[in-house]
Amino acid sequence: MSKFSKLGLRRAAGACAVAAAAAVGLAGMGAGTAAAAPLANGYKSASGVDGETLQTWRKAESQYSVKRVAYNGGLGRTALLSGLYQAKASEGVSGSLAVSILAGCQIDVAGISLDGGAGISLGDFSNPVPGISLDGGISIPLAPGQAAIYSVTDKDIPEGGTSAIQLSDYEINFPNCGGYATARTVVKTIAAQGYEIEDDGETVTGEGSLIKSTLYGQPFFVS
Repeated sequence: MSKFSKLGLRRAAGACAVAAAAAVGLAGMGAGTAAAAPLANGYKSASGVDGETLQTWRKAESQYSVKRVAYNGGLGRTALLSGLYQAKASEGVSGSLAVSILAGCQIDVAGISLDGGAGISLGDFSNPVPGISLDGGISIPLAPGQAAIYSVTDKDIPEGGTSAIQLSDYEINFPNCGGYATARTVVKTIAAQGYEIEDDGETVTGEGSLIKSTLYGQPFFVS
């Protein structure tokens, strides 16, 4: 039995700051649109040294900006996000699927990478399975020039099985952003044979390889 550090995949909700210096400013870039906009599908597969596999899908993502009625002098931006996120583990492997939002105020998050990883290609996602469905929202209190990642939710991946999270008109609110806001989803999966989180919440116990994978969504602007 092996123990692995569970850095970067804590269950507790909250923000983890991302260096704004790594981002590109939005000066000269166009405004977002109020019309619904589909976002690109995505697929990623990660493998362990003993042949274990962990697949991640992102499908049917869309977002659209909504007008705010608060009298706050033009501050604040809001978007409604929908999408379906799925992970599948190979036989004997279990783990966790987590969805987060990487967002910035007057920051282009397209160039921000939370960790290394292989390329992304399209995959078959024609038969999703039931999972968590969310239609709530999240408030992201970013000031101009700031970027951060906020946890939405996570779900266990059963041994050798599939797990899914669905967002339905999930509200992303930027209460303090006076300029343009930008965001993208981040789908993180972690798995191993005999996957188990110890009581400290920071250590994963398992056998063989610890597989970690990050799938980024298409960035979008919120006007």
